[in-house]
Amino acid sequence: MPRNPIFTVEGLIDEALPGLLFRVTLLKEKGSDGNPRKVLAHMGGKMKLHKIRVIPGDRVLVEMPNIEDRRGRIVRRL
Repeated sequence: MPRNPIFTVEGLIDEALPGLLFRVTLLKEKGSDGNPRKVLAHMGGKMKLHKIRVIPGDRVLVEMPNIEDRRGRIVRRL
């Protein structure tokens, strides 16, 4: 069974929300209105395990199963 591809995009943390959720602006993706897309992302497992912290203003890599999704997973801090 082939797996679905995972899309990795670069983003900027806008806001930290409760429960390790973050609002992330995708840097190279534009929405239908021409503005940068915003997604809701949670911390990836290895980042939680190693207690890597992210704060608003950090650049991160976000994985999404579909490029049109509104949710993703933060996998790396840049």
